[in-house]
Amino acid sequence: MNPTADIGVIGLAVMGENLALNFASRNFTTAVYNRTTARVDAFMAERAAGKPLIGCRSIEEFAAALKRPRKILLMVKAGEAVDACISSLLPVLEPGDIVMDGGNSFYADTVRREKELAKAGIRYLGVGISGGEEGALHGPSLMPGGDASAWPEVEPMLKAIAAKVDGNTPCCEWIGPGGSGHYVKMVHNGIEYADMQLIAETYGYLRDRLHLDAEKIQAVFEAWRRGPLAGYLIDITAEILKVRDAGSGKLLLDLILDAPGQKGTGRWTSETALETGTPVPTLTQAVYQRNLDAAKELRQTGSRLLAPPEEAEPYPEEEQEEVIDALESALYCSKICAYAQGFELLKAAEQRFNWPLHYGEIALLWRGGCIIRADFLGEIKKAYDRNPELENLMFDDYFRTELDNGQEGWRLIAADALLSGVAMPAMFSAVGYYDSRRRADSPSNLIQAQRDFFGAHTFERKDRPRGEFFHHEWNQPGAEL
Repeated sequence: MNPTADIGVIGLAVMGENLALNFASRNFTTAVYNRTTARVDAFMAERAAGKPLIGCRSIEEFAAALKRPRKILLMVKAGEAVDACISSLLPVLEPGDIVMDGGNSFYADTVRREKELAKAGIRYLGVGISGGEEGALHGPSLMPGGDASAWPEVEPMLKAIAAKVDGNTPCCEWIGPGGSGHYVKMVHNGIEYADMQLIAETYGYLRDRLHLDAEKIQAVFEAWRRGPLAGYLIDITAEILKVRDAGSGKLLLDLILDAPGQKGTGRWTSETALETGTPVPTLTQAVYQRNLDAAKELRQTGSRLLAPPEEAEPYPEEEQEEVIDALESALYCSKICAYAQGFELLKAAEQRFNWPLHYGEIALLWRGGCIIRADFLGEIKKAYDRNPELENLMFDDYFRTELDNGQEGWRLIAADALLSGVAMPAMFSAVGYYDSRRRADSPSNLIQAQRDFFGAHTFERKDRPRGEFFHHEWNQPGAEL
């Protein structure tokens, strides 16, 4: 076969199909292969018909169709499937060829694979991709990292298919070496978990505390689409609240079982944060809450056995607008804290792996195409432009002012939810994160005293330089060592 394909895609689930169509729509001849060849045949006969796509029914045929150096994008399930796919490819690849993993792979696996493939002269990239099915087809956010020598070879293609913002700026830029691309995508997913949980809790407050019907809740989210919360997740929430079940005429949302699923990427964020000692309580609470909510039967038992607080007095109708304004502030402030935690985790990665991460550019990558795209990401970009060494996003003048202006409503909602028995654990964790970061003196001096008392773990003193450690014989007053 005469090599004619500019790029190849392996894996024809919806994301793989849509990305292949995206490449083809940008006039890149694209070879496609799937382990189940019937899927290749169906794709070529239907969605790919008449487009610059080449259907391949074997790995050998796929490799022969690609121009050298071969550029291959894997869109298979994270984990063992990626390793199996690489193993099947190795016999037909040559030194200099480029393999890109576009799935939700764990960044440490990407580090391992890059090192292993480098021994055979194969250049490996971990490309974080966000945007779901629609983004894959029309323009996703792309976060590539790995072998730097491969980037100039694939840059024109990846930037061509990426979402565009601010005129024609692609939401695709080189992240750095090793597993940095998949690491950034992992943090993106952790923020996504938190963002979705915070919005769900806000919906729950409107439904269970203010007792608004679906039409009024939809109107609230519709209004928020034009304010500081503007972004994709608010947009789709407003749309979801319009949809009726075709059979019953009921709101479809009311018929969906409240037992959420997850694929593990949020958990990786929390596990990595624990490894680096980075506090991401809101991101982690969102993962915990999916686990709590998934146990529907256990919650049904709890609803019968565990007593609620006394029923709170309903807000008078004339006060509801004021409460909704406070709720908007609460959601916005909590969202800022979630992003601050995510960027704090990125900073930990830069220090741990010596990756030269550019936080403002990362925020720009998320401005379009991806699930967490939102208007205020532009302000995050400006914050890191003002101070590339910013220690925490909350310390930037813009976000510090936003948090200060919104905290009265934020605290009002959090306190009311707690007293009313409306579960808003992610929002509570965000308030706690803010308060923990803003206080100079915490009560953890007692923890240090306790650790020294029972285990002689030592402590530092406020009246002595950092790095000097002391032990006290607690049962012998004055006996300090």
